[in-house]
Amino acid sequence: MPKILFLSAVVLYAASWALGLAFLKSRDERLADWQWTLLGGGLLFHLADFAGALHGFWTYPENRFFFPIHSLHGALSWLAFANALIFFIVEGLTRLRILGAFVLPWTVLAMAAAALAAPQLGPLPVKLQSYWLDIHPMVLLVAYTACANAFGVGVVLLIQERQIRSRMPGELCFRLPALEDLDRLHRHLLTVSFLILSVGILMGAHWALRAWGRFWGWDVKETAAAIAWLLYAGCLAMHRWRNLRGKAMVYASTVAFAWLLFVFFGVNFISERHQFFAN
Repeated sequence: MPKILFLSAVVLYAASWALGLAFLKSRDERLADWQWTLLGGGLLFHLADFAGALHGFWTYPENRFFFPIHSLHGALSWLAFANALIFFIVEGLTRLRILGAFVLPWTVLAMAAAALAAPQLGPLPVKLQSYWLDIHPMVLLVAYTACANAFGVGVVLLIQERQIRSRMPGELCFRLPALEDLDRLHRHLLTVSFLILSVGILMGAHWALRAWGRFWGWDVKETAAAIAWLLYAGCLAMHRWRNLRGKAMVYASTVAFAWLLFVFFGVNFISERHQFFAN
């Protein structure tokens, strides 16, 4: 049953993304409405899959009250869920409609990767049996997905700016939001992402102090996360004091997002202390 729930969520997420792509070439508002509806259905199936995974995880007494996100499968699944949920909320509030084609690919890709990574069953290692396991990784993954949503908005902003500067803008130009609206949403998402990322890094430092007796150790993962924080801080600082906005802001934040992807997918396999499947 849990596998069926997971696959159902994958299908609904993929269908929602497909409708988002179809909406790019159509003026039919019903496609955007169905996209949002199917995404909500995918979230419900995904939440049910989480409940089933949690039930199986808690059959081991050592795992009680912990969430199964210490493995690659668990982290990717939560990443996909958080990305879809943030977009679901943003779309519900803004009704920009066009963003799904550029934001939902991250959910579909994360779910596909999670499907290839087998869930890690069994008791948690002693060093992971901390209440911070329920807080620190989940907060950081929410920050990553907020950054992914900001990246999607940034792509739309670049497309719209190119359309406006073109001598012969296409129909897409008249269906995309105004540049000012996109720039404002992009900036707000970056600000929220940065704040959540800051909280997540501080939580990780506190966990390190409790687990290893030091607040910061400058290992590969910690250093890479600090660089990501500095890149996003630099983007927001340049906007605040140098009026960095529009295309320049998108390019700068894209560099930060690319580094963040490296932190998640690359560093976790380099750092023995932070890698998935820690034993």
